[in-house]
Amino acid sequence: MNALLSRRQLVAAGSALGVSSLLSQYRALAAPVAKQVKITDVKVMLVHGLFDWPMVKIETDAGIVGIGESYWGRGVKDIMLGYLRPLLIGEDPLDVDRLCTKMISRTGGAGATAGTTVTAMSGIEIALWDTVGKILGVPVCKLLGGQYRSAVRAYWTQHPNNMLDKGSCRDFAAMLKQHPYGFKGVKVDYLPRTQDAADPFSRRWSSKDIRSNVTGFENIRDAVGDDIEIAFHCHWEFDEIDALTLARAIEPMKPAWLEDPMPPDYSSAWPQLTASSPIPVLTGENLYTRQGFRPFIVNHGANIVQIDIPKAGGLLEARKISDLAELYYIPTNAHNVASPIGTLASAHAAASMRDFRGHEFNVGHTGGEQAFWENWEKFAIYDRPFIKDGNIQISNKPGLGVELNEDYVRAHLAPGEVWWG
Repeated sequence: MNALLSRRQLVAAGSALGVSSLLSQYRALAAPVAKQVKITDVKVMLVHGLFDWPMVKIETDAGIVGIGESYWGRGVKDIMLGYLRPLLIGEDPLDVDRLCTKMISRTGGAGATAGTTVTAMSGIEIALWDTVGKILGVPVCKLLGGQYRSAVRAYWTQHPNNMLDKGSCRDFAAMLKQHPYGFKGVKVDYLPRTQDAADPFSRRWSSKDIRSNVTGFENIRDAVGDDIEIAFHCHWEFDEIDALTLARAIEPMKPAWLEDPMPPDYSSAWPQLTASSPIPVLTGENLYTRQGFRPFIVNHGANIVQIDIPKAGGLLEARKISDLAELYYIPTNAHNVASPIGTLASAHAAASMRDFRGHEFNVGHTGGEQAFWENWEKFAIYDRPFIKDGNIQISNKPGLGVELNEDYVRAHLAPGEVWWG
């Protein structure tokens, strides 16, 4: 095979090495098969789900294929195929960290260190880890430093049709408690402002609007009881004063956290709010790489950091962000709006983190056109339930342990897309 090992030999070699528990031993684990496999192609297609999910496939000359997914958004596919694909052809897929450094360093024309470029690289990085896991015959989480847990706690992003109506909240609570996934936590959105309609860019909140949100949160807490955790998502709408006012007002309902109360960029207002708030402050879904998270972590600008892993740099970068946060006793959450592929990939990273608190599950809201959680799992083939007893289940199979359901995905390709075209 021109000095290449067969697929069977590669998997046997990986299995014989056993499972490494330290990231520093990754090179030793990979050494017997280093430079034996080359990347031959990178393919991308958009699959229509909650968003147009960018799916990535890494092909190799050993016949081993890895898949991944990045966060949605225009331009992601173009960057993958236009900038990143040429950088990977002929490379050893085992060199994941080096290849990510290469992709960042060669994409200055597309922004390089943040935004769509990092998102595009994240999906490819995930596909590389799936490839590597299959080559070495171990789950991806084992390669990220070792596995802390076999199931990752999930929370559901969902809300009643009308938070201000007690009956609607009771219906919501009944649905939540009867859900087959067994969620023990839920995140609800804020109620939009009713004043300042002529100036939608103002961050000013009236006492009436804050009180409406407090009433809605009270109704949900009364409906679900004390056994379900509730978090409150603010979508960057507040300034420091009104965010603190809201945090103090909803504190009696014991929310798990107040999410993204202020605009995403770091300022001294973040550590001031975190120090004053009676409930945990969480942020991070719009941040990229360790550099984006660093000021929030080192300055205690959040009580919990939340990484969108297929967006912020991929699996290993997420582990590095979590390790940095752990030095400051800050736990990690995962933001997530992905298909089963991206969700399970993100969960593999979460399984490798010591202090991980919660992983989002978000497929749209009740009653809306995108309320299709019943069909979400049909996008992929897995060897166990995706979510059981409120936890995302991690497979013991090599790589991510999941594959696309071709028949279902073909029927849900985004307009103009073809199967791995």
